[in-house]
Amino acid sequence: MPEQVRASSAPAPASPPARGEHTHGEAAGAAVPAPRKTVQRNSVRGQILDALRAALVGGDLAPGEVYSAPVLGERFGVSATPVREAMQQLAIEGAVEVVPNRGFRVTERSARELGELAEVRALIEVPVMLRLARTVPAARWCELRPLAEASAVAAAGGDLARYAEADRAFHGAVLGLSGNQQLVQVADDLHRRSQWPLVSGPVHARRADLVADAAEHMALLEALVAQDLTVVQSLVREHFAGAGG
Repeated sequence: MPEQVRASSAPAPASPPARGEHTHGEAAGAAVPAPRKTVQRNSVRGQILDALRAALVGGDLAPGEVYSAPVLGERFGVSATPVREAMQQLAIEGAVEVVPNRGFRVTERSARELGELAEVRALIEVPVMLRLARTVPAARWCELRPLAEASAVAAAGGDLARYAEADRAFHGAVLGLSGNQQLVQVADDLHRRSQWPLVSGPVHARRADLVADAAEHMALLEALVAQDLTVVQSLVREHFAGAGG
């Protein structure tokens, strides 16, 4: 039976603001969001990675701040090792950067960088979706409706982390109909990078836009069923440039 690891339910008291760069480490004693569920040792790294991704998307880990693996591990009730391994993966994805002997700094992403990601995604995905619109039967598109509906439910609840996963699941399923797994992986990486929040704190703006963003999923399915290539192209480009991506 896998050993359960405790999860802290109450954050440590926040330290007073300090001048200069702030490090969420042992000395600072800064509050770190507690995980939403108990972590099992048989998949600690994966669950910690999921929890950290959710904290990044939701803005609980703030851009520009430095977080130490031991303190994050304490909050999750695990050693620093799985946290450090998860953070190394996030560094590969561009969400954080390593700060030697201190921890990991959350990447400060500008509006320009997000715009560039949207442009690259459009260059890759628009031609594929237009090709799929010509060749995929309407019944196959209808099979994706539950995924579009799941994103709408997450958006209505205002859960940014849950919406981010539902959004990626929908887009991954659409591109998966191409049969090109390399394409799906590259597009998913770009998609994930586009979901990290801006340094200027756009969490509330993103939250307000989720419902409209989710509605575009259903509109896209309808355009694909109708093989309306003009609408498909317009919707995809606008969707990438929007809040949810």
